[in-house]
Amino acid sequence: MPQNTDRDSLAFVRKTWSTLEPYHGAVYFSPEAAGLYAEFGVDARTGYFASRSAALGAAPADLVIATFYNFNPQVVRRAIPAAWEAATPQQFAAARLTGIDTTLRRILGEDVSSPALARAAELARSAAEVTVRNPQGRPLFAAHAALPWPSAPHLVLWHAQTLLREFRGDGHVGALLTAGLSGIEALVTHAAAGDIGAGVLRDSRAWTPEQWEQAVQSLRQRGWLDGGPDLALTEDGARRRAAIEHTTDSLAALPYTTLGPAACAELRTLVRPFSLKVAKELLPWAVERLSEESA
Repeated sequence: MPQNTDRDSLAFVRKTWSTLEPYHGAVYFSPEAAGLYAEFGVDARTGYFASRSAALGAAPADLVIATFYNFNPQVVRRAIPAAWEAATPQQFAAARLTGIDTTLRRILGEDVSSPALARAAELARSAAEVTVRNPQGRPLFAAHAALPWPSAPHLVLWHAQTLLREFRGDGHVGALLTAGLSGIEALVTHAAAGDIGAGVLRDSRAWTPEQWEQAVQSLRQRGWLDGGPDLALTEDGARRRAAIEHTTDSLAALPYTTLGPAACAELRTLVRPFSLKVAKELLPWAVERLSEESA
């Protein structure tokens, strides 16, 4: 259930998710993980779809399209179910965990056995275990929640953030659907909000320029975007986009409000150096945001 709280009181929810997200997101840019997928004979994009959906079992393409939401369905269908002929879901899941284990050990070095990381893992697991008791309406999260917990602290922290981000992500899909946005339209509004460039969002989700332009025109007709040469939200579009983000924060709030603002602040302080190290190596777009964040 969404938390009945205003935007200001939910600020620490978004900040905590945002600070930890690069630590999880490293898996999608991990050369070690991509190398393991390549050993199965698949490219990095197929490996992404297969490894992230592996928790669902040998999922059909339509299930991956439904849960991943904003990818071009054609690119998903090229990857799934062909990936399951290359390796089993269990093999992809194991490769994903081995890949991120190797990546984090390489980037963090001695920090993987530090007291700070062990404490961060403890806090993050406490938050994530709240979500495990609340899987209703969150299929991709629930599938990952059924996976066994790893034992090493740096992987406990990574798995905890995996659960927290998929818990949030499933809620975000619900908010987008309620707002009447398709997957590609959600990406266009995200680009118009100015957080990430349109080309990055379009190309990473495999949409064509023609499909992107059709979505832009649809959103202009419905009052989300203005008619200027640059991609920009109207006043109403900005209000509606902010409402989506607030609903997403509210739906994701339970594990963080249960942990409490003080423990979340401690968690952010502990994890920020680890997220920064990962970001500098793999996610340069996240470095400036992490550097500017306050605890």
